[in-house]
Amino acid sequence: LPSLPLLLLLKLQFVCISVQVVKHLEPFRLSLEKLKEVSTRLRKDMIRGLGKHTHHRAAVKMLPTFVRATPDGTEKGDFLALDLGGTNFRVLHVRVMEEEQKMVKMDSQLCAIPQEIMLGTGEQLFDHIAACLSEFLDSQNLKGQTLPMGFTFSFPCEQKEIDKSILIRWTKGFNCSGVEGEDVVKLLKEAIHRRGDYDISSVAMVNDTVGTMMSCGYRDQTCEIGMIIGTGTNACYMEEMKNVKRVEGEDGQMCINTEWGGFGDDGSLEDILTEFDKVVDRTSINPGVHTFEKMISGMYLGEIVRLVLMKLTEKKLLFKGEVSEALRTKETFETKFISMIEDGLENAKKILTELGLTWDLVDARVVRLVCETISSRSARLCAAALATIVDRIRANRGLPHLKTTVGVDGTVYKKHPNDELQKAMHFLAPDCKIKFLVSEDGSGKGAAMVTAVAHSLSKHPHCMMVPPLCFIVRND
Repeated sequence: LPSLPLLLLLKLQFVCISVQVVKHLEPFRLSLEKLKEVSTRLRKDMIRGLGKHTHHRAAVKMLPTFVRATPDGTEKGDFLALDLGGTNFRVLHVRVMEEEQKMVKMDSQLCAIPQEIMLGTGEQLFDHIAACLSEFLDSQNLKGQTLPMGFTFSFPCEQKEIDKSILIRWTKGFNCSGVEGEDVVKLLKEAIHRRGDYDISSVAMVNDTVGTMMSCGYRDQTCEIGMIIGTGTNACYMEEMKNVKRVEGEDGQMCINTEWGGFGDDGSLEDILTEFDKVVDRTSINPGVHTFEKMISGMYLGEIVRLVLMKLTEKKLLFKGEVSEALRTKETFETKFISMIEDGLENAKKILTELGLTWDLVDARVVRLVCETISSRSARLCAAALATIVDRIRANRGLPHLKTTVGVDGTVYKKHPNDELQKAMHFLAPDCKIKFLVSEDGSGKGAAMVTAVAHSLSKHPHCMMVPPLCFIVRND
């Protein structure tokens, strides 16, 4: 009872401060009507990206993947998968068993990619990848075998064939020289050849979104969309071939890698960019590129929160106006802190202490409010983009209602509450019933599955005459 007046005082103090804080956070609060506008803009950009004569100037690239089907359960064999999409690189050995209709990850190995390699030469990067693969093959006693391999390379690429993919630009903190404009499959093969202690057979190039869709598609054959919300963000989906003007053919479908992270690079999202988004973009290694991704993905969310906390502290709405050296330092507020703080105030207190800040209970609550606001905007923007895709699939098929599955991967999706995403989807795509299926083992298994399907089809050349059911494959 003696502490009751203090609690009431703290609550009153929080209410008074939060009213002022909310004014600073207002630009992050996007109404459902504004989200519908965002969705409409993305729809136009997708059409532009699919066009034969308009794709080269489209912010949303809509890249053909040459993946023409999802798994049918008859695939089998042993496959390697390489998964490169962030600061770690993963090697997997996957066994697909037709009899039991299941995909088993035999083993995997995680290799860190040092900062100096991320910013070094392309030869250094691919030599590092080849060395990790060699070490893994030794550990699995696979050196004597020549296995097919799926290569998940989660960067914007112009895919020419299933085994030929040209890097358009680096993202996610990578900036290796001599790779942009080059065939990454060729660079990988050259690095393996330089080692000379093992070999691989065919290589299927797979974007992480496609891998996610394929791994989930093996479990649920209604899955026709792959979405990543992690270090970066992207999505793919099955588009009608008649709409893919950049590739010959009218029949069947092809998986399209949207590269929606570039949405807004032409200025179309200028009205919803906050002052903090602009600072994040200006101080990134790729200013003006991947506008949408910088608003919602794991590589940037923590920095957005840090900048907001700095502003609130300068306004003396946090920490009595005192900024610690850690909070003043770029990228010290990690994105994982957001989900941890959303989980409870105790986590907030611990993190604020580790950042060298002098805080009280009101500060902890304000920081949690900031984290929830930034996280909510990320989820709602993802919903606007995803709603655009599902509604396009529905319209393509002339259906009044669509029921489909979205394969999802990425730590931001897995670690953050998804209520905002679900609620926004109900409003933005009311004619679509969406099931979300979290990808097991990320996109690595999906890369193996793409390879398994392609390898199976290569043994039956006659099936290549039936475009709707096949991958377009070139065997070396």
